[in-house]
Amino acid sequence: MKSNKKMEILGQSIEPGKGYQLNMNVAKLHTHTPIQVPVFIERSKKDGPVLLIMAGMHGDEINGVEIVRRIIRNKYNKPNSGTVICLPVFNIFGFLNISRVLPDGRDLNRSFPGSKNGSLAGQFAYQFLKEIAPHVDYVLDFHTGARQRNNAAQVRCVLKDPRSVELAKAFNPPFIVHSNLIPKSLRDAMISRGKQILLFEGGKADSIEEGIVHEGVMGVKRILVHLGMRSFKENVLSDRESVILRSDKWMRALNSGLFLSYVTNGQKVRKNEMIGLITDPFGKVERKVKAWEDGYIFCINESPVVNKGDAIFHIGSSEREAYKVVQEG
Repeated sequence: MKSNKKMEILGQSIEPGKGYQLNMNVAKLHTHTPIQVPVFIERSKKDGPVLLIMAGMHGDEINGVEIVRRIIRNKYNKPNSGTVICLPVFNIFGFLNISRVLPDGRDLNRSFPGSKNGSLAGQFAYQFLKEIAPHVDYVLDFHTGARQRNNAAQVRCVLKDPRSVELAKAFNPPFIVHSNLIPKSLRDAMISRGKQILLFEGGKADSIEEGIVHEGVMGVKRILVHLGMRSFKENVLSDRESVILRSDKWMRALNSGLFLSYVTNGQKVRKNEMIGLITDPFGKVERKVKAWEDGYIFCINESPVVNKGDAIFHIGSSEREAYKVVQEG
């Protein structure tokens, strides 16, 4: 069935069967140079869902930017039904500076819903919710770990929400991690508006990791198939069953020193298993790091030097109900 539904985004009428590159204008540099956030839209002639694929909420999280770039480059964003909106770099100011935050030092993912005349981060959030969010049914938001913290490929959702779980299983990442909604985050803002959103975490900041990019791209393709928006010549479905992590706990360094990890991301560990070592630089002191519980390692601190109290391993368990909020990217 052909689409007759009117759609207008950023002042542009989005016609069925056409593609557009638009720009979201929020602010200018101090040199008065305009800074534009590119928005790519592909609308099918047939009615269907509207899927937003976005990255770069934090300007130093490059894996997500590369995932969305490949989606556009390979034209996976051209649906047979519905509309695909791609926003490769949301925090364009942060991306220009390869920085997590905006120039005002604010975290864009803690600035929703924002306001028209608020902080720079607040204005970004406000314009996004005003111009783009109302048209969207589903959101895939791509993130990475912070510097030196490498995340295994994972999707985060609220496990008590069956629709989110269904969508997460369709994405089919190695891990599905329970994560309560965090106030003022994009996920909180979109769900409060009746939208479905998955937050993908994979890899670390300032890096492009091929394995993580592949997981992200394949997940997007599976979602497109799941939503009936398009098909692919190759089989994108997988026999892999995602591991659902219902609870999580950070292991922290009990002393300062050189840090050696003996495990890899995604590895299953047992309670009291030796998973790392912290030493002094002089060969006199070595302290074993043992797993506090059974579970899966889904984030590793890759810093070679740690201080007492630093988070070094994130362990998730599929056995118990969640008791801790997983920090979003």
